[in-house]
Amino acid sequence: MPSTDSHNPTDCEYFAHDSAFIDVPCEIGQATKIWHFCHVMKHARIGQNCILGQNVSVAQGVVIGNNVKIQNNVSVYTGTVIEDDVFLGPSCVLTNVANPRAQIVRHSLYEKTVIRRGATVGANATVVCGRTLGRYCFVSAGAVVTKDIPDYALVMGVPARHVGWVSRHGIPLPDPDADGLMVCAESGFRYKLVAPATVRCMDLEEEAPLPPEMATGSILYRELKRGRSG
Repeated sequence: MPSTDSHNPTDCEYFAHDSAFIDVPCEIGQATKIWHFCHVMKHARIGQNCILGQNVSVAQGVVIGNNVKIQNNVSVYTGTVIEDDVFLGPSCVLTNVANPRAQIVRHSLYEKTVIRRGATVGANATVVCGRTLGRYCFVSAGAVVTKDIPDYALVMGVPARHVGWVSRHGIPLPDPDADGLMVCAESGFRYKLVAPATVRCMDLEEEAPLPPEMATGSILYRELKRGRSG
């Protein structure tokens, strides 16, 4: 691992595996863990309490928030902004040029992709550049995102299509009740469609962290699905 003076000289209270390459200069927050064969390029900014799994590449100028989990074999290219609490599944694909050609240099034309707080991108999903993935949205495994995704939206397929709404706990929400509320089967939090394509949690502010007692899963997803189907 490079010496600590290669990084933002705050305190270097993060962990990087000996096989990781961390370029000069960059910023890496406390308690972040960077595992085998990762490469963090110069001017990247990574927040606190993040995890970069094996073989993750973070390109020059990328901005990553706090508590972001990036699983194995993910490349985060220049032009990408990742907010707090985002989960990127194994081998998902992010891009930054819509029409790449080996013969054409488009370094000045990288498109900005924003993945907003709490979003999940499933394993092997692809996000076409220049899109915004809304807060707490859920991109299913293998989906191909070609359009912006609203907050709390559940999308799947190729190309990805909006098939429903999902809670902060990653649980698909049922149809609204008589009061227009959708209740998460795991947390009991209530959600409401407050405007077209705009869902909000009625029991917790968007920026508020989950209460500690609700931040650990206690039931398998398949069991929740079984309970909903009767």
